[in-house]
Order: sequence, then C-alpha cells, then structure tokens
Amino acid sequence: MGVVLRRIPLGFQWETADPFLFCVHHLDRYPAGTAEHGPAASLDGRVLGQDFEAIDGWRMYHGEVVPGFPAHPHRGFETVTYVRQGLIDHSDSLGAAARFGRGDVQWLTAGAGVTHSEMFPLLDRDHPNTLELFQIWLNLPASHKLVEPHFSMLWDKDIPRHLVTDDQGRCVEVTVIAGRFPGAAAPPPPPPDSWASRPEADLAIWHIVLEAGAAWELPPAASDDATRTLYALQGDGLALDGEQVGGSVGVVVDATARVSLSAADRVEILMLQARPLREPVAQYGPFVMNTRAEIEQTLADYQRTRFGGWPWDRHDPVHGSDPTRFARHADGRVERLV
Repeated sequence: MGVVLRRIPLGFQWETADPFLFCVHHLDRYPAGTAEHGPAASLDGRVLGQDFEAIDGWRMYHGEVVPGFPAHPHRGFETVTYVRQGLIDHSDSLGAAARFGRGDVQWLTAGAGVTHSEMFPLLDRDHPNTLELFQIWLNLPASHKLVEPHFSMLWDKDIPRHLVTDDQGRCVEVTVIAGRFPGAAAPPPPPPDSWASRPEADLAIWHIVLEAGAAWELPPAASDDATRTLYALQGDGLALDGEQVGGSVGVVVDATARVSLSAADRVEILMLQARPLREPVAQYGPFVMNTRAEIEQTLADYQRTRFGGWPWDRHDPVHGSDPTRFARHADGRVERLV
C-alpha cells in the first residue's frame, strides 16, 4: 500500500476527519471599501443575508452592509481562524473584541456557549480589499464540552515559520499554527481546554508552500493512530512519493510514513493532523454535542440565556477605520500591535 490512503475532492466546505469537524477556505477579492466599510460596488443580484454565490469573485455571506457573519451562537467545539490576507473584526457575548488578520490566528473555545460575530471590514477606500482565511472547527472532548468560553490570539509575529531549501536551492515554507515541527520553535499554546493542548492528541495544523520544482520530506506523526490529511488548495503539480495527486484535492496519507512531496508548480497545502477522539457526535448547526438530548438541552439553554446576551448595539459590529490590530479580552486585558 502506498502513502496515499484516500482522495477527497475539494468543494467550498472540505471533508475532515475526527476530531476536525469542518474546514473552509475563503478567498474573496473584495473591491475598494465605502465609508461604512462595505464594498464600493453594486449589490444588485445578491441575496443579502445569504450571499454565497461569489458574484464578481466575492461574497457578502450573511452581511448586509459589511461582508461577514453577524452575531451567531456556538457550543461544544472550537473555531480556529487563520487569516492570510485582510482583516476580521470579532465581537462576542463576553464583551471581548478583536481586529486581526494578515497572518494572525484566532482560536476560540466556545465551550458552554458563546455568541460572536465575524465581520470583514473593507478599510481601503482606494484599492481592492482581498480577504483570505481558513476556518477550522475542532471538536472538544465530552469532558470539556461545557467549559468556560475562551479565546486566544496567536499573532503573526509569534507564529513560527520554518524555511527549508532543497538540494536544488528551491524553498519550502512551513507555517506552524499548532503542533511541533522538528527543529523549529514551538507555536503559541492553544487554549487550555482544547484537545490540541494535550500532548497525546498529536494535533498539528501546518500551512505548507512549495516553490515550483521544490522537493521536501514530510516527517511522520508521533503517534501510530493519528489521521493526517493534506489539502492541496493551490497549484496542480503535487506528487506524493512520486504519485501524482493533482490540485484542488484533499489527500489522506499514512501519518506514520515519511512522505516525499514534490511540486511541478507552486503548491500550497493545509495539513490537519490529530489522534481521533472516537466519541459520538451530535450536531445541529452551530452546536456540537455527543447526544441528541444534549442538543435539545443546548437549544433550551440558548433560548433561555442567549449565552450571556449581546452587549453590542448592532448585530454586525465593526471596530472603526483604524487598521491597527488588537484584542480586548473579556477580563479587560488589551493587546495592541504597533
């Protein structure tokens, strides 16, 4: 048997393996912005509130003035949001807020329940506002489904990037969002109640870019029962141990093997790896529990408490015109990048 165990075609939402629940790659080439931080373009023909058609190369999603995802609840899992281009404005029911992007990662443990909004302000009024991000949903163990919500900011400057040059002088760059990369600095820690915080989880999230013509050997996972998927999202010249896999494809590989990667073209890969939780999953939209009864309790809890209410004066808050990235945590602590 070769290292390629299964291939997965990539649509808008990517198929994932336990403990990952969901992964999506957003790439929206927004036009210049308005004074209200929305697109300076006609919205005719778009179904505002449900705009996922990528007309002219961009979407409003659930936004009506500013693109994005206005206030919505989560319980029982985590969101990991890696922004490569553009900015996101976060606001939540705990009173926390952030503006992040340009290489930053936000890691949100929804736990017992949180309501948050994720808006995409278009701050540049003279030039296009391209937004590119990955959002990954990571399950929580049953024992941690109802922990206190928590969010962490992993700023771009703190996220390790490992550069490798092959024998021909061509480069491979590995961005280490989670997990250990041999010989590289450790990334900032995940939230304390995350499955990723446990060494036995062997969880890794890496973004890998191979220059055209580059070759590199992917080191094996630490555990024998980890699942590893490589999502080749850009470029169609990827080969694994000499086997051509093409592009716009997910490839489940043998996590215990050393896998030789080579790229005829520039290739971009997102790698998700972890030992599975092997627990039952009951999901209803933005809620992920272990049983149907727990989902019904979640619906009742949300109707009763709204997970703390909504302390903002609108359902789609935007944090002004200053592009400075920042995070204001629920405890009042403020981080501001200069």
